[in-house]
Amino acid sequence: MRQKLTIAVPMAGLGTRMRPHTYSKPKPLIALAGKTVLDYVLDQFRSLDDTFDLEFVFIVGSNQLEQVQEHMSDHHPDKKVQFVVQEKMRGQSDALYLAREHLHGPMLMAFSDTLVEADLSAITNLDLDGMAWVRKVPDPRRFGVAQLNQEGYITRLIEKPQDQSNNLVVVGFYYFRQAEDLMDAIAEQENRKVMLKNEFFLADAINILLERGAKMRTQEVKAWMDAGMPDALLETNRYLLENGRDNSAQAMKNFPGVTIISPVFISPKAKITASVIGPHVSIGEDCCLNQVVVSNSILEEGAQVEHMILSGSHLGRDVNVHGQITHLNLGDQSWSMS
Repeated sequence: MRQKLTIAVPMAGLGTRMRPHTYSKPKPLIALAGKTVLDYVLDQFRSLDDTFDLEFVFIVGSNQLEQVQEHMSDHHPDKKVQFVVQEKMRGQSDALYLAREHLHGPMLMAFSDTLVEADLSAITNLDLDGMAWVRKVPDPRRFGVAQLNQEGYITRLIEKPQDQSNNLVVVGFYYFRQAEDLMDAIAEQENRKVMLKNEFFLADAINILLERGAKMRTQEVKAWMDAGMPDALLETNRYLLENGRDNSAQAMKNFPGVTIISPVFISPKAKITASVIGPHVSIGEDCCLNQVVVSNSILEEGAQVEHMILSGSHLGRDVNVHGQITHLNLGDQSWSMS
């Protein structure tokens, strides 16, 4: 019998940095390189399917629950998922503690707006209390870093360090051998009222674990992508298109007469005429484009665009635009003309 592994994904945040798109849908359901951000979050764990019995725990806001449940039912009916509602935004630790009845034994924790490429096989038969995935960056001062001792064990997580001497940034991806130990640490964190801007951050709970003698190491990720801000989302879209999501060869057959500059992802259910598409463009189902030049952009399903040049743009579902505007960031069901 395979060992159970629980994967907790807090996603109840309001997604204010991704507005207007998050007015009408949860941030994890924003389109990205032919799928949704949530689909890519789930893809991160595909390599574990043969080793563990995976169960997901999604901590969502009350206004997100229905859409996320519907997406999972439609696109991932084989996944075992528990849903927990976080009514008040009190931080990452609070979100996990609300889900404590589902968190037992080994667990992974991943944020819903961060994507990584990492070797997860390290957690198999890992004789440690936990692991934090990290990435070396030129300037770590706006992130959190892992402080290590001479033996390579984590001694502390430091939020927003004052200098650049330690550039080992934690990427929001963690393994814990015993979820119960983390829950105890979060209870202590809340008892001590260790907060920042009225939120309980997971790094502080992990520091309590370390104070209690937990042994944790770091593992470096191969890639670290952000899907939580507009510019970062477009950058992540570019990366994914350049690394396996390009379907330009098939798109050229599907849309004769349309100039396609790879890499792109174009749904075969789109309708495109007299246009130039690419590079770094994702176009969803039922999009209609006529006399459009578009590059470095995401067009979600049902977008209607005519007589336009677009670059660095993100159009939500069922957006309807035409004219000469060159840069747009429009949420679902918007329209514009000039």
